[in-house]
Amino acid sequence: MDFKSKIREIRDFPREGINYKDISTLLLDKVAYNKAVHELAVQCKHKQADLIVCPKTRGLIIGAPLAYILGTALVVLGNPGQMPGSDRFTWHLAQEFGGESLEVNQDTIQQDLKVLVVDELLATGGTTAGAIKLIEELGSEVVGTVFLIELTGLGGRVKLTDYDTISLVQYNY
Repeated sequence: MDFKSKIREIRDFPREGINYKDISTLLLDKVAYNKAVHELAVQCKHKQADLIVCPKTRGLIIGAPLAYILGTALVVLGNPGQMPGSDRFTWHLAQEFGGESLEVNQDTIQQDLKVLVVDELLATGGTTAGAIKLIEELGSEVVGTVFLIELTGLGGRVKLTDYDTISLVQYNY
C-alpha cells in the first residue's frame, strides 16, 4: 500500500517553509491504518520486545495497537508534573532540544526488559534519544525504534545509529 498517499501535507504549517505531515487522514482510513500498524508489527516482531515505550502521548497512535498485536506491555513517558505518584524518574533532554524533560514512574520500567521505543514521527531524534537514555538508565535494553514517518533530512536517524530503526514512510525534508 502507498501509505504516503494516505498522509495529507499541509504547506507552511505551523510556519512558512514547513510542510506538516497530517496523519489524521491515514487514521480515518481504517484499512490503511490497520495495514500500517500490521506492517510495522511484521518488521519488529523478531525483536521479541517485552515493552513498548512511547516518548509522548502522540506515540500512542502507533504504540498502543502495536503493543496489542505484539503482546507487549505499554508505557508512555510524560512531561514533568503530568505523572501521578511521587516516585518519578526524570530525564532532562539536551538544550538543543529545548531543554525538555521526560518523566516516568520508576516502577513502570523494570530492569532487564527488551524495549521498543515507538513514536509517530522521527525528525531530529532528540526526544527519542532522551527516551533511550531514560530507559537505559533504568536498566533495560532498547532493542529498536519504530516510527510511522521519518523526516530523513533532519538527521534523526544519526542520533539512533546504535539502534535498529524502522520507519514506514520517509520524506526527504
